[in-house]
Amino acid sequence: MVAIAMVAFAAKAEDVFPKWSDPTTWTDPKIFSDDLSPMRFAVVRSNAIGCEPNCPEWISAEGAIEAGTPAQLKRVLKTLGRRKLPIIVNSPGGNVDAALQLGRIIRKNKLDIAVGTTKFSDCWPGMKDCRANDGKGAAYFGIASDGGAMCNSACPLMFAGGVGRVVGGWAYLGVHQITTTHFRTTRQYRTTYRVVRGKKYKITTETVTQDNVGYKTYEMSKAIERRLSAYLREMGVERGVLDRMKATPASDIRQIALDDMLTMKLVTSRDSLDMLTQAGICRRSPAPTNCREIPANAKLAKVAAIEAKAGPSQPAQVPLFQPVREAPAQPVQVAPGKEAPDKGFILVRGSDPMCEPHCPEWMWALPLGAARGGAPEMRFVMVRGSNSSCNPDCPEWISAQGVITSRTPQKLGQFLATLGSRRLPIVVSSRGGDLFSALAVGRLIREKKLDVAVARTDFVGCDPGEWNCLAKDGAYAGVASDAKGDCDSACALMLAGGVRRLVGSRALLSLYLMGQDQLIKAYLDEMAINPDLFMALQRIPVERQLEPDVMLRVGLTTGPQSVDELMGATLCRSVPKPDNCRVVLSPNAQAEAPAKL
Repeated sequence: MVAIAMVAFAAKAEDVFPKWSDPTTWTDPKIFSDDLSPMRFAVVRSNAIGCEPNCPEWISAEGAIEAGTPAQLKRVLKTLGRRKLPIIVNSPGGNVDAALQLGRIIRKNKLDIAVGTTKFSDCWPGMKDCRANDGKGAAYFGIASDGGAMCNSACPLMFAGGVGRVVGGWAYLGVHQITTTHFRTTRQYRTTYRVVRGKKYKITTETVTQDNVGYKTYEMSKAIERRLSAYLREMGVERGVLDRMKATPASDIRQIALDDMLTMKLVTSRDSLDMLTQAGICRRSPAPTNCREIPANAKLAKVAAIEAKAGPSQPAQVPLFQPVREAPAQPVQVAPGKEAPDKGFILVRGSDPMCEPHCPEWMWALPLGAARGGAPEMRFVMVRGSNSSCNPDCPEWISAQGVITSRTPQKLGQFLATLGSRRLPIVVSSRGGDLFSALAVGRLIREKKLDVAVARTDFVGCDPGEWNCLAKDGAYAGVASDAKGDCDSACALMLAGGVRRLVGSRALLSLYLMGQDQLIKAYLDEMAINPDLFMALQRIPVERQLEPDVMLRVGLTTGPQSVDELMGATLCRSVPKPDNCRVVLSPNAQAEAPAKL
């Protein structure tokens, strides 16, 4: 007898989640990992500069949702006692049943949730025998960011369970049809007889075998639709989310825009995860519940980290410990007239030498545009290296920072016109933006035969955005560092236009097809990028970070060098001298020059 056993609520099997947040896991020679990493939970403490001794903490949730994931979350929450830490989730989806359980657990415990990734420092979950954080009061430290983070497929159902729910401008939340897989199961019955003391007894045995051949359905059944609809109502989320899921093929992922998520009540505000993890939140009065003060002589904290092992139906069994007892938060004085905002502020210490060592401190709100809330439009500025060892002959470059918009190609064209025949490299740091404009910028860069490097420019003295900040000798003083460089989505296509294309080992670059497969394929062919890159991007519908060796192998970068190759302090001493070097003499240079006979 043959029966059809349905594995209900199974997530899309082709979803892929590379372990890019773990510094040791990018060893696969392929462009992207095909491993579906199970979700792992870890309690993390912010290691942002200046936040100690009172820093925010959160629960990092990264990986695919499996049947055993809810049990893992319960164990983590048990170790925290009454502490309520927000969840920072980065997941491609997974088991829908488990996602519903996770959402209810999160709502029951009244936790907030945000889409984001955690970048660990020193020790990270899964690392064996790490002692780097001994004596620091926490097992894991890191920084939370929404750049490149995702919550797809079944993950939005888990996300809906949060009391406060935020998806920053750089995170990706996408939905699609639920994929249900049916497997064929064969049941065989064998009847035997046994004679005991002259009586005949019938014995029936059953053998169940399952082959690996199955079929999938890509349309939501009425029963599943009713169940999901009831769950979303329970969580206070509008039906529009379910309608968007039904309208998106299982082979695709459709991102929900922030305005739509607000209308659907899938998010509770326009904020990003900064409202939950930024270092400055613990200086409010009263401090949020996820802040914890650690004395300077704290012992090693034993904070739970749960890692799923093989066999999703059997959660990993690991020893759990109680966290360090939280200390009451100490309020920080706020300067009169400068109430500490929710985000975009720094701690300022009085500089009067008479006050040391006991100086007053207060919170200062950053100027508009410096805080994360609305990313500024891309701005082009000519910068001159500020390293004193290079004077009077220092390298110069074009700083390109901000979001790519429809006006960006025109602005770059006008800026290059002011340079005449000079060819300066472009140092770009951008989270992306308008795709078509990025292609236009890339073509303009290739036409002008310019080099491009991913790095961030930090201005010295003053920022060009300030009204009273004036360029000296036509350029602003600055320093370029790949450690702060970030080039995502459309920005990566802008980079592809460079003659030399450099992404240092500390810079970040991520890319996906953005729903314009043929357009991007034609552009990459035009820029002579190896077709292997496009083929890999076709397999992955959402944004992924690329590693340096991968970018070099497919020709997206032209060498392993960083931005220093284009504007290092000693660059202008090389022979022949690069085009971006320029001698600037001081006003007194002629008077100070030795007399000539």
